[in-house]
Amino acid sequence: MGSTDPLRVGVIGVGSMGASHARVYSELPGVSLVGVADADADRAREIATRHGTRAMDQCELAEAAEAVSIAVPTAHHYPIARECITAGVHVLVEKPFVAEPSEGRELISLAEEHGVTIQVGHVERFNPAIRAVTEILENHEIIAVDAQRLGSPRERRIEDNAVLDLMIHDIDVLLSVVDSDIESVNALGAEDNRYIDAQLGFENDIVASLTASRVTQRKVRELSITARECWITVDYIDRSVEIHRHSLPEYVEGGSGVHYRHEGVVERPMVDSGEPLKEELAAFVECAETGAEPVVTAGDGLRALEVARTIDRLATDEAMEVDV
Repeated sequence: MGSTDPLRVGVIGVGSMGASHARVYSELPGVSLVGVADADADRAREIATRHGTRAMDQCELAEAAEAVSIAVPTAHHYPIARECITAGVHVLVEKPFVAEPSEGRELISLAEEHGVTIQVGHVERFNPAIRAVTEILENHEIIAVDAQRLGSPRERRIEDNAVLDLMIHDIDVLLSVVDSDIESVNALGAEDNRYIDAQLGFENDIVASLTASRVTQRKVRELSITARECWITVDYIDRSVEIHRHSLPEYVEGGSGVHYRHEGVVERPMVDSGEPLKEELAAFVECAETGAEPVVTAGDGLRALEVARTIDRLATDEAMEVDV
């Protein structure tokens, strides 16, 4: 391929998420959306027509494309990714990476053998608010992390449970900002694990609390980080960041007596307005073209999966604690 030729990309699985991938690829410069594939042929034709490309079967697309997004149900990630990697096609696999950790390890080995890139679709890493927080944390010592991801995404059919569909986003973000191995995990679930609360302890003494819910009647996507000198909060939905500093409680004497007040400084750093999915796919395209390491590697996706499965197992088995 010449240096000015567009990268030939495709999307396998064009449900709600895959259709968004197709839209973004059709908008990216230096990219040619050569086709889409789906088990539902009518759906594939609909999305192909919408974005000026072709509906193909999976094998055809693997031959026509140099890189593909795989956005099918998790149970099918491994066989489809394996087929594409063996054909020398770079893959972006939506989260969770695979159904079984052993499958992920095999795909990593296979990608190394065939010299192709695997990126895992943990899109929150490309959320401008998380990118801003990552930079802020370079100068701060983390003490604790708390994340809440509540309310079911009602606009799409969900096959993965609350941990593997919702909490795994926060697991990946947590593991990306805490530079330490996990020492212990606790988890409890309610409503057949439609509500799960997990606590993680790290070897460097950082603690984290993660909550995922499909029963809470309000959509919440929030992260808070307690650092040595500040408290940082993130709202994923409006992509905002606040840094709370110098919290000073005091009693003040006034004309009507003594009053309590609590004052502090709140900073609101500027956050870029880019679309996370577009940033994610542009990064994947660059890695496919240059061989650079992805922001979210297959190893990252595998680690998040292993932690998520541990949490789900603990909540299901009502065990008290296990080491990982």
